[in-house]
Amino acid sequence: MAATPLLRPVKSTKSHPVEEVLPVLPVQLRNLIAGLPLEVLERLEEIRLRQERPLALGLVHKDAFLSPEGNLVSSPEQAYRVSAGDLERTLQLVTGSSLYALEEELRNGYITLPGGHRVGLTGRAVMEGGRVKTLKYISSLNIRISREVPGLATPLLPHLIDRRLKSIYHTLIFSPPRCGKTTLLRDIIRQLSNGAPELDLPGLTVGVVDERSELAGCYRGVPQRDVGVRTDVLDGCPKAEGMIMLLRSMAPQVIATDEIGRDEDIAALEEVFHAGVRVLVTVHGASLAELAARPALQHLFKLKVIQRFVLLGRSRGVGTVEDILDGQTMRSLGVR
Repeated sequence: MAATPLLRPVKSTKSHPVEEVLPVLPVQLRNLIAGLPLEVLERLEEIRLRQERPLALGLVHKDAFLSPEGNLVSSPEQAYRVSAGDLERTLQLVTGSSLYALEEELRNGYITLPGGHRVGLTGRAVMEGGRVKTLKYISSLNIRISREVPGLATPLLPHLIDRRLKSIYHTLIFSPPRCGKTTLLRDIIRQLSNGAPELDLPGLTVGVVDERSELAGCYRGVPQRDVGVRTDVLDGCPKAEGMIMLLRSMAPQVIATDEIGRDEDIAALEEVFHAGVRVLVTVHGASLAELAARPALQHLFKLKVIQRFVLLGRSRGVGTVEDILDGQTMRSLGVR
């Protein structure tokens, strides 16, 4: 069983998302971030700590550095420089001072915090049998802030609903990184689970495989994010294995998971299709051509079962629906 960072659970409805990650920062960095204007905090997506290099912030429309006085600056020379002590203390806070108890997370290159926030790590890879066993000499951290946006999926949902069967079309959402796939997926799950009376859609039983604990943000198995009243979450489980477990044990009407891409994921999805359960998944990619060129996804395209492809971008902000395509005709539905 993977170890869990020793942090208290959070409820996103009672605190700002940035406030939820402040406890894993050393006091000086915590105060710098907390002192930012609210309009900056609302646009904050990433906090990047690189040893002996400038403290960087990823904002919605740009990146910036943070000065020792707590001001946004464009020049790295004016920025606060992250010390080895800053990095070491952050790691202690993220891991509950039990770094090596999180070997599985280190092997994957990230640690998920309560609330679904994610800390990416880089350093020296330790190899064993030709595979990464763990990381040591951690030199960079990227704290990615997870946000709930209730209602984000509302304009999209009518195009995903199969009104005849009162369910959802088999749907694949794709985009480059940092375009809001996980945030959108979470809100679709929530609305499917709760039901959408305006679309004559009853609440559906949704099974979620949350391998990285980002969708539901579970803490000790309990979702900290709102994923709906009829949603069952399998937390920290590999996607392929989890889909089959849910299929056999929880009688879901919909199975949802984030960032598929391996051969075993596609094989599990095929079993889900054959069981008559609808699927809702995301994948990294900038175009359908790019997806179709990936060996693991070629079989999925050959199956011709995906009924809706949704392309996300940032042309009008994170989570912009750039296009929706009919999976059978591969024609755009003209929704932008």
